[in-house]
Amino acid sequence: MSSEPFEPPPQPGVAERALDAATDMSRSLGEMMGTLGAAVDRLSRAADEARRPGTALSTLSAITREAPLASLFVAFLCGVVVARRR
Repeated sequence: MSSEPFEPPPQPGVAERALDAATDMSRSLGEMMGTLGAAVDRLSRAADEARRPGTALSTLSAITREAPLASLFVAFLCGVVVARRR
């Protein structure tokens, strides 16, 4: 048997803990940015497909370009109808 007293392992210092926290945050941010980038790509592809000629979004875009004030009025009325239901 050894006569040396038992010493617990040294605790990490403040700087080491801060570095670990920063590393964890960096990894988390990287994962979030990757997920967000993938979601933006999917949304962009869906918007591009919806804008193809003959689809509802392309028709709505054309009407809005031709009559912007009338389109704004219709959007306002739709908003009033939705607000009154709640």
